[in-house]
Amino acid sequence: MRSRSHDSTRADLSRPSRSVTQEGRDVSHKGYVKFESALQPVHEGLPDLLKDPEKARTIKDLYLVTWLENDPEDPRNWSPVWRWYLTLVSALAVISVAFASAVITGDFEGIEEEFQVGEVVTALSVSLMVCGFGLGPLVISPLSELYGRRPLWVIPTFLYLIFNIPCALAKNIQTLLICRFFCGIFASGPLTLAGSTISDIWDNNERGFAIALFAAAPYGGAALGPLVGGFIGVTVGWRWILWVNMIFAGVVFLFCLTIPETFAPVLLQKRAAKLRSKTGRDDIVTEQEIFRTSFADLITDTLVRPFGMLVTEPILLLMSLFIALIYGLLYAFFFSFPVVFGEDYGYNNGITGLMFCSVFIGLGIALCITPLLEKSYLKQAEKKGGRADPEDRLLGSMIGAPFVPIALFIFGWTSPPAVMPGGGNWVGPASAGIPFGFGMVVIYFSANAYLIDAFPNYVASALAAKTVVRSGAGAAMPLFMVQMFHGLGNGWAASLLGFVSVAMIPIPFLFYRYGRAIRARSKRATLI
Repeated sequence: MRSRSHDSTRADLSRPSRSVTQEGRDVSHKGYVKFESALQPVHEGLPDLLKDPEKARTIKDLYLVTWLENDPEDPRNWSPVWRWYLTLVSALAVISVAFASAVITGDFEGIEEEFQVGEVVTALSVSLMVCGFGLGPLVISPLSELYGRRPLWVIPTFLYLIFNIPCALAKNIQTLLICRFFCGIFASGPLTLAGSTISDIWDNNERGFAIALFAAAPYGGAALGPLVGGFIGVTVGWRWILWVNMIFAGVVFLFCLTIPETFAPVLLQKRAAKLRSKTGRDDIVTEQEIFRTSFADLITDTLVRPFGMLVTEPILLLMSLFIALIYGLLYAFFFSFPVVFGEDYGYNNGITGLMFCSVFIGLGIALCITPLLEKSYLKQAEKKGGRADPEDRLLGSMIGAPFVPIALFIFGWTSPPAVMPGGGNWVGPASAGIPFGFGMVVIYFSANAYLIDAFPNYVASALAAKTVVRSGAGAAMPLFMVQMFHGLGNGWAASLLGFVSVAMIPIPFLFYRYGRAIRARSKRATLI
């Protein structure tokens, strides 16, 4: 008998993509079922063990551990208060590390003056950390499938906390840059695990607002960085920016210590061991104990396969580029705002950081809209017999896509010299953050969900590919944005980015119309 809380109309991130049973979703009165009854169809084909008739008979005689009915140890049956607490802690951890990537922009001048380096070298303190965001998940994600979520919440977050110390004490620019890179690698733990943890504890039809928080957190945290860092930098300098960031990271680390294990396969392995000890039977097992996956195989899934999929899967490639553009534009704002509000309007870093409040307004609007998008998707699923098409996830991207170029054109052509230098109204360029904040969150929420639903058996690989491309864009933008705004002027520099954004608008519409046909030709996408 299967519990209501484990019914599914979409890919389930709480399960390994190569799962061949319904382990973690089925329930039974005894707590275990015949292995054969739990088998489910898999796109890659059954493991080699099941292809051998003799071995298959032996394996099918085993009993697979399941949850009990209304099992209190099942993370999806925990109390709503506890699950919302874990959701908020996960979101806070993502906000914290995203905040860290941009907070240092609050006093670039201090770093340049102390170490006698230029703008591009200083910008590497942001770019290298964002590079770490892209590389860390390639190892952290497979480790979390082997050892569970909790160790990967605690260990990388602690190491990230520690690496903030040499950043703040750096005696030269090399130390600062190297340690920021390692901060990014270890800080990618929350970025990798937050979505998985939310999927572990919430049923597919319950997690709409929780996923919306997860979608908004990396963008909101990054936008918060210049706001806070600007005032700290103006008051006490860049080193205290990093000390404050470490304090924030330390508080978040304490909260992370309260996150229990939520990964069903790991929890069921512990239960299987207890049942074997209690009953004296050695035929009670979990899927992971039968089909042991090596770390090397998991690395292949998250390190090698993603790049192959980028080349062969147009859906993954174009949606990753779409997400990367939005992420990169956020970091572009971190460097273009000081040009407009600092150089042209004469504001200090603190006041310039305040201009990012408009991004939070747009982000707040998006948080109100995303649950409605989830409801729309569930209605489509109901109309289509319980399972919607992956393309039904694209509504948010289609709504949000036009807002991004609109924001860029507003920003460029309400800034000096389009208005009187130093005398124009700051409200125009500042207000551009509202449509941008709205657009980036609904696009990410929608596009991320589309990739998950389009590649349910390759979720880890698809998300790894997206993460690498996204982080590459975020790392690249800081290295040339100031020079571009100086060279082209505010209006045309923002317009160039706007034109690129306009070129991206058709992507979700094209996949909404032709996505099913493209998936039909794919070796890895689902047609279900």
